[in-house]
Amino acid sequence: MLNKKQSICITIILNSCILFSNMYTSSAVDTIRANQTITDGNTIVSAGRKFELGFFSPGSSTNRYLGIWYMMSKSTLVWVANRETPLNNTSGVVMFNSKGSMVVTSSDGKILWTSVSRKSAIESPVVQLLDDGNLVLRDAVDRDSENYLWQSFDYPVDTQLPGMKFGVDLVNGIDRCLTPWRSVDDPAPGNFTHKMDTNGFPQLLLWKGPVLWARAGPWVGLWFSGNSKTKMFGFYVDEFVFNEKEIYFRYELADDNTPISRYVLNPDGESTIMIWSHRNQDWVVYTTLHMDKCDLYGFCGAYGGCNPNNYPRCECLKGFVPKYSEKWKAGAYSDGCVRRSPMSCGGRESFVKFSGVKLPDTRISWYDLSMNLDECESLCLKNCSCTAYTNADIREGGSGCILWFGELMDIKYYTDGEDIYVKMSSDFDFGMESKSSRVTKAIVIVLAILATALLFLLLHLLRMRIQKKRGRIKFNSEMVALNKIEGEDFKVPLFDFTEIANATNNFSDLNKLGEGGFGPVYKGLLTDGQAIAVKRLAKDSRQGVDEFMNEVSCIAKLQHRNLVSLLGCCVDKGERMLIYEYLPNRCLDSCIFDEEASRSMDWPKRYNIINGIARGLLYLHQDSKLRIIHRDLKTSNVLLDQEMNPKISDFGMARSFGGNQTQANTTRVVGTYGYMPPEYAIDGIFSTKSDVYSFGVLVIEIVSGKKNRSFIHSDHSLNLLGHAWRSYKEDKLLGLLDEAILESCNHVEVFRVIQIGLLCVQQHPVDRPCMSHVVLMLSSNIALPHPKQPGFFMERTFHDPDSSSNQLTITVLEPR
Repeated sequence: MLNKKQSICITIILNSCILFSNMYTSSAVDTIRANQTITDGNTIVSAGRKFELGFFSPGSSTNRYLGIWYMMSKSTLVWVANRETPLNNTSGVVMFNSKGSMVVTSSDGKILWTSVSRKSAIESPVVQLLDDGNLVLRDAVDRDSENYLWQSFDYPVDTQLPGMKFGVDLVNGIDRCLTPWRSVDDPAPGNFTHKMDTNGFPQLLLWKGPVLWARAGPWVGLWFSGNSKTKMFGFYVDEFVFNEKEIYFRYELADDNTPISRYVLNPDGESTIMIWSHRNQDWVVYTTLHMDKCDLYGFCGAYGGCNPNNYPRCECLKGFVPKYSEKWKAGAYSDGCVRRSPMSCGGRESFVKFSGVKLPDTRISWYDLSMNLDECESLCLKNCSCTAYTNADIREGGSGCILWFGELMDIKYYTDGEDIYVKMSSDFDFGMESKSSRVTKAIVIVLAILATALLFLLLHLLRMRIQKKRGRIKFNSEMVALNKIEGEDFKVPLFDFTEIANATNNFSDLNKLGEGGFGPVYKGLLTDGQAIAVKRLAKDSRQGVDEFMNEVSCIAKLQHRNLVSLLGCCVDKGERMLIYEYLPNRCLDSCIFDEEASRSMDWPKRYNIINGIARGLLYLHQDSKLRIIHRDLKTSNVLLDQEMNPKISDFGMARSFGGNQTQANTTRVVGTYGYMPPEYAIDGIFSTKSDVYSFGVLVIEIVSGKKNRSFIHSDHSLNLLGHAWRSYKEDKLLGLLDEAILESCNHVEVFRVIQIGLLCVQQHPVDRPCMSHVVLMLSSNIALPHPKQPGFFMERTFHDPDSSSNQLTITVLEPR
């Protein structure tokens, strides 16, 4: 038996041991110290519980690797140590060796991976996992120093995290580049390498094995040339460091409200920027840097410019002609172009300015960051080998100088592109034409006009003859246009009339899903069991052959989970029919504006629909191969699938933008009152911001369960947007909400969504956010600006109480 004094001593010793153990565990949770190990099944976690280090098996593989992943998304790996030397069992151990390096070993003592330090050893080394995802080897005494002996950020895998440097350490010879996983089951290096190239003016290159696959272009002060959409719209702080010691790019989170993000190089060489959605607890694609033919290195050869929105995509720069014209006509562009007039050094050479381009390959270039543009031009003129020049930095009017020597390779036209000045020979004058040339051109124009007039006259006579003979009007050009669907440009499956008639029970009224200005829509069932929706254009439809062709050409090239899928079309027997995937929940307006159906539309469903529409529009505006403006976005043009996921439909009025085009004018204003912004309805000016306005209207309608134009309030005569604006200003947003969502919504969240909707419907287009910004605001908690007054904010006078409920669709035809 212990006496009282002995018991007290033992109690004190045990409590001290427990306290010491707790202190040690607390301080060591993110750290591996000397003589400590991590075995498979155990992990260390960063102090803020943001990242975790341990052994894992990727995908369906049973191999084991040491890696770092997010605590919030444990399947999202950001770094792998032994990516080329996996373990085939769970015997892996992480420890320090006698040289102060971290090593991964197997049960038999085989070293699978070790950290290689280029710095001298320190007395008390520890390995620590930081809250930014960086694994560092540092001095245990000096916790705040960034003088690391080794760090995982110097050896990235496929992911760039905020704060991580992407580029070259010239002093220590470290090349921080990205290499994707081989597959989702294998983190071994894939075929691609994305790296900073320092030959000439620094630029980003993507290699596929030994082949230069693609090029992002040099940093021009705001972004990498050719990739302006990687700019994070002010929510992230970009930094490009270029000095004698380091050349690198990195980005930081602007503040605690900025959404978590990561930049990932995928196994197919495609790059994606992902942001974390706290609501969905999942990653959302912020933007994808698509690889089309114009992104393939040198696709158009030397002095060839590639435009992804044109066909053919390649064209020689002005003053140049194809090197081999026959091969060029056949679509083989890699030999590029040559000067129309050869250079002769010492003559009166001049420069031609090309705007909106991705700057050419800078590996054979010279630069001086202190020179201005005039000095740059003068220097290029004096050097016979110099072929072009431009500013190295486009900010504040431009500064610095880049000179190119030799051929200009890999030029691409894109929105927000830069200017470049290309040297031309003295005998090639872009501004002057000889008198004989002008006379010849005038004669050619007159003859062309006469020939055209004669052709139209003959066509008119032929048309009248056919009308008289057959007793009906049949405009030949329509049939020619419809027959083009069979060409390679569309690649749309064609159905014959009999097949569609059988599928719809001969277009029975029992199969009719609805009817619009274009004609009826029928549900059908193909012989293979697939359900379809058939949009059959009526003979007197307001949607003519142009709109029909436009919808086929647009939607056939678009693939996104929030866009309706076109299965094919039918132009048999004079019909114009579009065959879509069948969506059982029909359109959005039938769900939110119907009193009974809206009761099942709780807030999570509506929020999912809002996010889906936003992502669909983002794809149309930014991530598709064409920049598509929908121009008729409304609730009846949003369809819902089995899981109530939204799909944007009806592209008959859509327009595509190319090159640097961001807006256009038209005398043919198409769309629906209540969804059109002022600048479009009044002046015919449309842009991506027109769709943003329509999206904002949709958001307010989805939240309130009321239609914008048919909304009536006892206290005023404002439309729904005006009521929402007044409610926001008076802090009475609760009264705006649909009663069906009151119990299922978080008031803070739904009020935030209303504010986003009001930002989208502001009077002036420049004040409205772009869709990438909208997606970011919806999926994060970043601070929102206060909206300004919406467009069409005015009192209404109702002459007929029922007239306000009509959804009028306007079409002002262009003169022909």
